[in-house]
Amino acid sequence: MTKTASLTVLLLGFLLLLTGCPRTQGPTPSDTAMGGPSARSGDVLSGMDAGAFGLDGSEFGLQDRAGSDFFDGREMVRGVLEPVFFGFDQSSIGPNERPKLNAAADYMRANPQVGLLIEGHCDWHGTAEYNLALGDRRARAARDFLVNLGVNGSRIETLSKGDLEATPGLSKAEGQRDRRAELIILR
Repeated sequence: MTKTASLTVLLLGFLLLLTGCPRTQGPTPSDTAMGGPSARSGDVLSGMDAGAFGLDGSEFGLQDRAGSDFFDGREMVRGVLEPVFFGFDQSSIGPNERPKLNAAADYMRANPQVGLLIEGHCDWHGTAEYNLALGDRRARAARDFLVNLGVNGSRIETLSKGDLEATPGLSKAEGQRDRRAELIILR
């Protein structure tokens, strides 16, 4: 290959890298039409029959979720344990959040009859699929931390909410409260 051809191929490769997909994606017109970040109004996609996609919650134990506070037949008690917050696009437990999980482990040891549901949440940045996976990683990171502290893993359930409960349109800094793992007691 000549020197000019090699340089051209190298330049084209570099240009392809620069024009690749962005790291995060805002809402697109099809997201809005399908109940994406701009059209959300709660746990269920707005304007859509969630059951048509098998999203009635039964696979997660959330039957009759709108009128109850139960998960898999157990009462959900919110607000006893503090949520664990994460950095943007992160699923690792930061040093400032570890005391919250230490307190949760102490609570679980003192109350052997209860279980724990960890819900992973994300801000609205990124695709719904990506955020569901990130919410899962956040919930599992909190679960793994608790297991390493001696909590029996069979007492802990995880569930990713992704960006279903996120506030659309917030900046990355404003969306901090949406990037969390909720620690919910199960009785």
